[in-house]
Amino acid sequence: MIGRSFRLLAALLTAVLAAGCGAAEAGPQPWHGGRIFLATGNTTGVYYQLGGGYADVISRHLPGYEARAEPTGASVENINRLASGDMELAFSLADTAADAVVGRGAFEGQPQQVRALARVYSNYTHVIVRANAKITKLSGLRGKRVSTGSPKSGTDIIAGRLLTAAGLDPDRDVVRATLSLPETVKRMRAGTLDAMFFSGGLPTPGIADLLASAPGKYALLPIADLMEPLTARHGSVYTTAELPKEVYRTRSATPTVTVANVILVSADMPDQLAYDLTRLLFAYQADLVKVHPEAGNFTQQSASGTDPIPLHPGAARFYQRG
Repeated sequence: MIGRSFRLLAALLTAVLAAGCGAAEAGPQPWHGGRIFLATGNTTGVYYQLGGGYADVISRHLPGYEARAEPTGASVENINRLASGDMELAFSLADTAADAVVGRGAFEGQPQQVRALARVYSNYTHVIVRANAKITKLSGLRGKRVSTGSPKSGTDIIAGRLLTAAGLDPDRDVVRATLSLPETVKRMRAGTLDAMFFSGGLPTPGIADLLASAPGKYALLPIADLMEPLTARHGSVYTTAELPKEVYRTRSATPTVTVANVILVSADMPDQLAYDLTRLLFAYQADLVKVHPEAGNFTQQSASGTDPIPLHPGAARFYQRG
């Protein structure tokens, strides 16, 4: 994990070297020494893949800046690190980001000064169970060993909310484990977990590998029937959609719960930099699609709809001009 102190030192060394080379006449220095760290998620998830592609686009097409995607525990951790100045860009689920803005949930009493560059693709909630367990609804997880995702991740949050909507106490009625996607998949294969949650784009590589490794051994659980209690408690941030059978070669489509993803920055990011970072998303969207097809599932019109998460003024200026 690379912190602010490392970046400040790197920026200072850069400045000293530039001065030694007669660069005293140079213009304003790039923000944070020109180093942009992008908080993503688990290494086998879409955040990490797409974040790597976005970092490459920034490094190649934004003069004075070099970007790098960092693996993390995802949404909650990403927002905390963004707000602390440890990261410059972050992916997050929209429900987690909405909590951060008003200071509720994992951010109770501590509103975070984050702003959105764009609303991008939607995450699909994957609930996977062992087929031989004959579990047909979420309430059937009572007493089971369940991974609800990495600690401080959006998956962990939505898993807890879904279990509650199904009438279960997430910490008492299931044997809850908070594990990264790679560790979750490993334990599902080993038989030490009965079920797992993951909120991700389509396809999520780690889940595709799990399902392809043992056809018929695992099943995706339909959960769209929980929308009424879910929205009654948490508002309209969640939607429903069918997870197409073609994605993981399942027998049928799976009705599930979806939530949008957002790309976040700190409120103190310079307006021009926020403008440029937003512009690059669309100027090089075709390059991002080559990294992962979910990059094609947003437009300028849809990306600007980040409410209740405020757009950064620089991003808002881009959409107004577009």
